[in-house]
Amino acid sequence: MAEEWGNNKESFDVIDVRKLTGNFLPMVLKKASDVNVGKGICVVQNFEPIPLYSALADFGFEYSTEKISDDEYRAYFYRKKMIEPSEPTTMDLPLKPTAMVNFSNIDSNLANIAVNFWEYTWDKKNPAINMKTKLLLSLSNAVGAGRFRQATRELVKAYALGVTIPELDELFALFVWNEGFGAFASNVGPSALFGAYQYIKKLDESGKKREEITKMLADKFGEKNPRTSTMFKDKVRMCEKIKGLQNQKI
Repeated sequence: MAEEWGNNKESFDVIDVRKLTGNFLPMVLKKASDVNVGKGICVVQNFEPIPLYSALADFGFEYSTEKISDDEYRAYFYRKKMIEPSEPTTMDLPLKPTAMVNFSNIDSNLANIAVNFWEYTWDKKNPAINMKTKLLLSLSNAVGAGRFRQATRELVKAYALGVTIPELDELFALFVWNEGFGAFASNVGPSALFGAYQYIKKLDESGKKREEITKMLADKFGEKNPRTSTMFKDKVRMCEKIKGLQNQKI
């Protein structure tokens, strides 16, 4: 911790996210973006918030983390300079890794293992495989394993990074080849993944820009959608709402 701000860390605004169950990452990033040079914030979590380190470093923050107990980490972020990231990072992408919160609900040590492995695979410095390729590989692996929730989220992020519609067309043709016609018709076709793919093509044909399509994708296939959310309470609440609407129609 730099001496110039270490002695002032207790004056930082505190953001305690330990009991939050929704997607709190955009809120943290928004608060951080509003911090002036020479000021800072303190994020309290029950596991080490590693994904925030590189994200806030891109905005000119230094950090220092203290382990208070097995269930409390305090990460102090000090804004040394005012900069904006030149390229998107994993934390700039839509549909943040909110599933980490689910691991912390089981065991904080498990959450630390998961978040460290996430950093190694998704936030590695100077990676040999670029992020867009990693997302397409992860998407394909998820389809092969029948994890369409994960596959849909990877599709949204890959599109945000510039994956083209011709690339998606070839990718889905490969799914037909690898899964077989029957499996594709029964599993991939009715999935949220195929719905997101069709949604992208429809919006593109209507003349919308990639940035606008990305936002609409994240809204439609994000945490509010029970077929793509990784947050248990959000899914239960949405399913109950849908069930209630169905009963009203009956």
